[in-house]
Amino acid sequence: MKDGIHPKYFETQVSCGCGNSFKTRSTRKELKVDICNVCHPFYTGKLKFVDTAGRIEKFQNKFAAGTYASLANQKKPAPKKK
Repeated sequence: MKDGIHPKYFETQVSCGCGNSFKTRSTRKELKVDICNVCHPFYTGKLKFVDTAGRIEKFQNKFAAGTYASLANQKKPAPKKK
């Protein structure tokens, strides 16, 4: 291997938004993650919505109001007879 071209490799402290933390190795000294194996629904078996800026609520309101254009029942005008 050539000298001076590889990044430094550190023991890294990873901390999650749920409060879990663990050590691994990386090119960064500290990592902060939003979701880890302790709080991820795949590993916990619990369904958890991660709502960013109210997007889920906005989506549900859009469909509840019935104003979504592709779902609106649009009637085509009857063809004119000559």
